[in-house]
Amino acid sequence: MAERRSPGRRWRLRAARIMAVVGVVAAAVVASPAAASGAAAPSYLTLEASYGAGTVTNGWERVERYLDTTTGFRTEGFPADGRGDQDGKRVTYFGGATRPSSGRFLLYSAPGWNTGSRTTPVLLVHGANDTADRAWANPGESGGYGCGAASCPSTGLMQYLSGRGHRVFAVGFAHKQGDNLMQAQIVGDAIAVIKAKLGVDKVDLVGWSKGEMSTRAYVSSLKPGWGRAYAGDVRRLVTLGGPNGGYDYPYAHGWAHDFSIWPECGGKVNAPSPHSHMTCYGLYTAHPEFSMTPSGGQDNYPGQRQMLARWDGVYGVDGAAQDWYTTYYGGQGFATAGSGIQAAIDAGSLIAPLHSAGVPASVTTYLLAGGSADIVGIFNENRGPSDGVVFTSSALDTTGIPTVGGKATIAAANHLELGWHGSAAAQVATWLS
Repeated sequence: MAERRSPGRRWRLRAARIMAVVGVVAAAVVASPAAASGAAAPSYLTLEASYGAGTVTNGWERVERYLDTTTGFRTEGFPADGRGDQDGKRVTYFGGATRPSSGRFLLYSAPGWNTGSRTTPVLLVHGANDTADRAWANPGESGGYGCGAASCPSTGLMQYLSGRGHRVFAVGFAHKQGDNLMQAQIVGDAIAVIKAKLGVDKVDLVGWSKGEMSTRAYVSSLKPGWGRAYAGDVRRLVTLGGPNGGYDYPYAHGWAHDFSIWPECGGKVNAPSPHSHMTCYGLYTAHPEFSMTPSGGQDNYPGQRQMLARWDGVYGVDGAAQDWYTTYYGGQGFATAGSGIQAAIDAGSLIAPLHSAGVPASVTTYLLAGGSADIVGIFNENRGPSDGVVFTSSALDTTGIPTVGGKATIAAANHLELGWHGSAAAQVATWLS
């Protein structure tokens, strides 16, 4: 075990953003919907607070908190040790709540949101264990290597698009690893607010990594029984490193992955484990709170389970990893135990349902992949061409997408760079123009 500690520690720095196949509290200014937005949002949405100049960071002009009062939303499960809680300015924006209900969301507005020259506004949707601040406005917010590179920029796709006349917004979710079906409803809510603010009929969506799941579920009307169907209000959908064909990274590289998670091994990352039990420094322990599937009455990572698909038939499994066979296929290994990837898929993967539901032909879809499997500090996805986490063939998978506007691979960008890399930003801007 001691020989494997160093790789595990290096991996922790990156794993917090991988589940992406990875401030000073200011007083809230509570306002009525009419005063803050200039137009009425749908009746099921309540504007609870608005934060403007002097209280908003990272270059945004405004952040608003909304509540969707629709019956069905709930407070999802959070790990008891706090690793999944809201942090930084997001605690302020969520009214001091570190574990808000998933019916609450943040709507970020970029400079020029109401004055930009481009006709169709853009809604940016971030990925797992991330925030709208770090993902789109300040890739370096979480410190060194947090953006997938040795040096992180202080501006991102928000500033890039806003500076070119796009009216840019971003959504912030209550749960960092939440149910993609609930988050798809939130995407629809954010679009409804933007339409009310600007008097437009259509919005362009950009979904990065896990954000692809909620954007695609929204336009495909894949929803909970209590949810609303797609409102026909998306012009273009752009996916950045999205697991359109699913991903199996946690199971294919489970040993390295778990070192960043298991507390007894020093892990602190907010991500699910493919194992139910693991040995750290001679101690064999169970942690149902970190399980990929519901376990011990806990289910804190539904959004990750929903992205799973098997790739062992295409690229095999990492046979050099400790307990590789039992990690992927289930069973008791030398140092770990788990039920395997198929059990997790059966517990609620959305990849096959999304393929079956299909994106409406009226929504032109663009798919962007990263081509660099080189993310400093992690065990990179090495079984086939990938961005370090998601296979290129998954990110570019067009199953269920009838109207493909374009596909591209940014050879120099890894999974964590796709939201800010210059070539990626230029390609997104071209597709949105």
